[in-house]
Amino acid sequence: MSTCHIGRPLGLHSAFTPCRISALLSLCLSFVLPAHALSYAEARQLAERQNPGLHAQQSALDGASAAQPAAGTLPDPRLSLGIENLPTSGMDRWSLTRDFMTMQRIALMQEVPNQAKRAARLEGAQARTERERAMLQVQRLQVRQALDLAWITARSIEDKRALLRELQAENQRLQDTLPARIAGGAPVADLLMARQEALALADRADELQRDAEKARAALRRLLGPQGDEVLEGDIPLTELPAEEFRTRLSHHAELAVYPAMLAMARAELNEANAESKGDWAWELAYSRRGAQWGDMLSFQLSFELPWQKDRRQRPMTTAKQRDLERIEAEREETERRHRQELEEELAELQSLGRQIERLDGHALPLAQDRVALALSNYQAGRADLAAVLAVRSQVLEQRLRRIDLQAQRSGLLARLHSLIAD
Repeated sequence: MSTCHIGRPLGLHSAFTPCRISALLSLCLSFVLPAHALSYAEARQLAERQNPGLHAQQSALDGASAAQPAAGTLPDPRLSLGIENLPTSGMDRWSLTRDFMTMQRIALMQEVPNQAKRAARLEGAQARTERERAMLQVQRLQVRQALDLAWITARSIEDKRALLRELQAENQRLQDTLPARIAGGAPVADLLMARQEALALADRADELQRDAEKARAALRRLLGPQGDEVLEGDIPLTELPAEEFRTRLSHHAELAVYPAMLAMARAELNEANAESKGDWAWELAYSRRGAQWGDMLSFQLSFELPWQKDRRQRPMTTAKQRDLERIEAEREETERRHRQELEEELAELQSLGRQIERLDGHALPLAQDRVALALSNYQAGRADLAAVLAVRSQVLEQRLRRIDLQAQRSGLLARLHSLIAD
């Protein structure tokens, strides 16, 4: 029960309770201590650890591995209980003991698929496990690629926003100096043009804010709440020679699935071929009769007679053979498609590299020189502010384009690296 002290003044002792002091300290520390920066290595581990698709594929692999030992085992035996030759009329009707032919029977039967069929089923189970393992690798690489592209996008937007903040600061400094220049005889329209530039920069800032929120949404999908943390560093991407990428094409993650799929199809074909050999079964039975009669023990063998091969076994074998040919054709088509995509991406990579070199070596320095010249002429009274703002806008577009080109190039490298199976 709480007590209330009526008339007690609210002084420092009552205002700063331990809970409030703790909250104030936490608030102060949040401003003093830097936010945690998320490294790419941490993000990659986090994305793989909590991705639902990876968990689902891991469960598929675990299930296939667990089912593999059962593939080559014999079916469960059958136990049968029954009564044979029970009379239904005459003096011995419904009697289990008076007629010598009446027997209470218990039997154990075991079906035995032929050895080729059991071997094919075991091969199929092993190939299914390998397929699920390859699919797990594909899923892992797809998660990695999605993280790489989201990371590159978010980092490029941060670079653009930093550039835009720099230009907004320059615009603000310009607006701060213009009143004095107007007082000295500069046209009033200069201030209006500077404010128009500020509005245009504000529009670009809003667009970048929108893009940043989209990029963070993609990171949150992969990383959860940690997708909102500060991103530390760039993705370590090594640019390999074009011939190296062509050599590694055979290790493409999607192509790595096909050997297991082909092994599964061959195992199913072998199992269909084994159907023509037929299975067999054995049965051991014990029959008990009346006390005046002796008990009996029976043993029998039964065999399948696959005499309708043209109507049963061969159609199934043909179907499995066509399925095997389908998978081989799909694998070849997939390899051709990836080879075409690789050549297109390598050409795009080279083009982006050349464009970035021209920007860094010629276009950006020339644009900066134009800005300096236009500003010098404006300060000397030989040009108006519109010329300065025009060339500065061109520099902004080129610097933003430089960031876009680098992001596209990094994204291409990430795709080339992230689809190669480890």
